[in-house]
Amino acid sequence: MNSLAKLLEAALFASARPIPTDDLATLDSDASPAAVHAALEELREHYNVDGHGVELVEQGGGWQILTRPEYTEAIERAQLAARPHRLSGAALETLAIIAYRQPIGRAEIAEIRGVDVGAILKSLLERGLVEVTARGEGLGRPLLYGTTPLFLEQFALRHLEELPRVDELTIALRPQAAAAGASHLNAAEEAAAPEPAASAA
Repeated sequence: MNSLAKLLEAALFASARPIPTDDLATLDSDASPAAVHAALEELREHYNVDGHGVELVEQGGGWQILTRPEYTEAIERAQLAARPHRLSGAALETLAIIAYRQPIGRAEIAEIRGVDVGAILKSLLERGLVEVTARGEGLGRPLLYGTTPLFLEQFALRHLEELPRVDELTIALRPQAAAAGASHLNAAEEAAAPEPAASAA
């Protein structure tokens, strides 16, 4: 590997979070954006070709060195890596609504889910999966919520465009929904559905 690839590798190894390409570029002021991209590809190829137990992955708005999926279970079984706490079904439904409808206010989320979401929103905010992104134009200018880079990281997404399409979501959730009364499916489908067109006055 060239010296730039080695420098990027050292920075990525030292970081517990994905590092954006622009931040990696600041490590060497003489390196052009093209050179940084080439070095990242060289590093990724190095891990792939030489059969390493880790890989370079682009996710969460940046780059990160991660354990290969085939070794994750053994490492977790040996309790050698921290495992994030699982989200409840209600939290996942709320997170899906925010991901597909952002920016969105608490009242609209509650209307879609049919229940109050204050406690779940607080939990998602504390976990760093959602954040306040703006204020609405309605009465009282309510807070509007959106997802964070950590959300992308946790769900192995490079950007929001990689979220499943509505038809993919329906197929994936249909078996569970049949057993659970279709509640999760309906909420997720409603979250992903486009806004209805305004009727003419």
